[in-house]
Amino acid sequence: QVQLVESGGGLVQAGGSLTLSCVASGFRFSIYTMGWYRQGPGKQRELVARINSGGATNYFNSEKGRFTISRDNAKNTVYLQINSLKPQDTAVYYCNMFPTGSYWGQGTQVTVSS
Repeated sequence: QVQLVESGGGLVQAGGSLTLSCVASGFRFSIYTMGWYRQGPGKQRELVARINSGGATNYFNSEKGRFTISRDNAKNTVYLQINSLKPQDTAVYYCNMFPTGSYWGQGTQVTVSS
């Protein structure tokens, strides 16, 4: 079955950087568009970036330059690098297919202190 295991989150100071990882299994990862989503406190889950099977990327937040999505199909892994972290980036970050499948992993918590 589909499994998505996110990691790499943590508590960081504003201005810092993090690289999140998501290891996928149970489906043919290399042919799917993958996305990173986040859900902040009291907010709806939102798509922040996606990458298609060919490596083309799209970003869906107002500060596109701080996020970089990438993938390694040999490792069934998708990454999200976030630079210049801001307190408003505080959220649980998830990966999933795009459009999303029905299964969600546990996510990885990112907390940014000011």
